[in-house]
Amino acid sequence: MVKTALDNFPRPPCAELLGWHLLDARPEEGWIKLAFDGKPEFCNPAGFIQGGMLSAMLDDTMGPAVLVMSEGRLYTTTISMTVNFLAPAKPGPIIGEAKVTQLGKTIAFVEGKLTAADGTVLATASASERLLEAARVVK
Repeated sequence: MVKTALDNFPRPPCAELLGWHLLDARPEEGWIKLAFDGKPEFCNPAGFIQGGMLSAMLDDTMGPAVLVMSEGRLYTTTISMTVNFLAPAKPGPIIGEAKVTQLGKTIAFVEGKLTAADGTVLATASASERLLEAARVVK
């Protein structure tokens, strides 16, 4: 796999909770592919993963796409995110993919999707992300 800015980046607690791990990336394209653990603890009473957890997975896919594309120079904070839930998510592995569609000077636009192990698209999202210089964030 290609080296990315994430190679020496400590995973934050939210990524640990979601079972986040990098599968593939194309930094020059602003594309990233991740895996998450769809834990039974994330389920609603119907036995499906709660939409807020899926939204967190999407958010934690789209932000790192910008970090990887900027070679670790830019963090993001989400300004807005629109999520479309397309199919119920059962516990198990969930794959997240995101692509930076536009990287501006202060804002990035990103699209993401989550799929189940069988290829079923579970949710899609688009987001606008405020860009923060990593040097100013990490002190």
